[in-house]
Amino acid sequence: MALPQLIPSHKPTLNPNNKNSNILSPLNPLQFLSPKPNSLHTLRRGKPTSLRCSASSFSEKHHTNPPKSNDVVELPLFPLPLVLFPGAILPLQIFEFRYRIMMHTLLQTDLRFGVIFSDAVTGAAEVGCVGEVVKHERLVDDRFFLICKGQERFRVTNLVRTKPYLVAEVTWLEDRPSGDGEEDLESLASEVETYMKDVIRLSNRLGGKPEKEVQDLRRNLFPTPFSFFVGSTFEGAPREQQALLELEDTVARLKREKETLRNTLNYLTAASAVKDVFPSS
Repeated sequence: MALPQLIPSHKPTLNPNNKNSNILSPLNPLQFLSPKPNSLHTLRRGKPTSLRCSASSFSEKHHTNPPKSNDVVELPLFPLPLVLFPGAILPLQIFEFRYRIMMHTLLQTDLRFGVIFSDAVTGAAEVGCVGEVVKHERLVDDRFFLICKGQERFRVTNLVRTKPYLVAEVTWLEDRPSGDGEEDLESLASEVETYMKDVIRLSNRLGGKPEKEVQDLRRNLFPTPFSFFVGSTFEGAPREQQALLELEDTVARLKREKETLRNTLNYLTAASAVKDVFPSS
């Protein structure tokens, strides 16, 4: 039994020769919303990583004075097999030589770099999220342990250089008002939260965990940062996360998340019914 194939959204990449850039794999619902603590991500080529965060990691701070969308700045880039969202916490361990060089530069200038999703199928995405180093520790062997927080989103407009690490000119992205002026953002966000709670409850049941009541997931977040938090929980589907990151309309992002969560809930409901009939299966 599997979820229906999700409809992929347009996802431009830095590799124009990639013919598979719009492929979106079905989601594994049991990878959603796992309530685990922050884990450390080691930056090695080919080493899979995951992004874990909690609602408390998200704040309104990065939305109070956003940069203007027509500003063009240079930003060092970090291609990773994960998607960073505004407000999310990302622990990293750095020991590849070129990125140690980057860290030495950042520590002397601006503690901000661009995280862009990259994998062998789609290449490197053009839309990413700034990671700001909020805590760091330099070890005697010149490795670094970092705690980063997602800030503004950006779009790569031009690669300035590729060695020893990527540096690009970027412009900033921010959500535009929805074309549907009658859409109630608060109601939509509340619906998404309800689906999230139901998914967590059934996931816990199928995983043999207690079905205790799920606490408040929004934590007083406004709809836009809440939509980023929801996207950050879709750990098993980085291409879907990337599509959500690229949307510039909070309504569209919440509607897509609602549909994904509804499909996941339908899947889990069916799986739970099967488990009730065949407990040993």
